[in-house]
Amino acid sequence: MTGHGAVFVVFVLVGLLAPLALYAAVRAEHDRREEMSREEAERVARRDTDDEP
Repeated sequence: MTGHGAVFVVFVLVGLLAPLALYAAVRAEHDRREEMSREEAERVARRDTDDEP
């Protein structure tokens, strides 16, 4: 019976810690994002490096 209780505790801990780890990873990625103007974002999206109109 003790083995079953240990497995249950590990299962519950993984179930609680996995979403928290995922949340922390997403927040860390969000904090590292690069902000840019709309024009710059459109240029990057088009891969247009020529600044001439």
